[in-house]
Amino acid sequence: MGAAPLSLNVKSELKDELKREARLLKISESEIAEHAIKIFLDLQSHKRDVIAAAAKEADKGVFISSEAMEAWLERLDDDPDASAPETDIYLPPRR
Repeated sequence: MGAAPLSLNVKSELKDELKREARLLKISESEIAEHAIKIFLDLQSHKRDVIAAAAKEADKGVFISSEAMEAWLERLDDDPDASAPETDIYLPPRR
C-alpha cells in the first residue's frame, strides 16, 4: 500500500512532545503518528466487536441478576476464589 498525505492540527504542546519522542526513538514524527492512529483504530474495531458479541449473547435472554452479582462480590471479600454466580434470569430469546 502506498502512502497518502494527511494533515493534522494539534496543540503546540502535543507537537512539541511528538518531536521530543521522535528524537528519542530516532524515528519520524509521522511514524509515531501513524502507529498511534493504527492503535486507536484497532482498539475501536475491537471495542465494536466486543459490544456486538455482548449484544448477541444478551439476545439469548440469559442473565445473572444484580442481587446474585452483589452477593458474589460480597463473598469475594472473604473468599477470593468464590465461584461466579449462576444465571438466574431467563427471558425469551430475541431474534
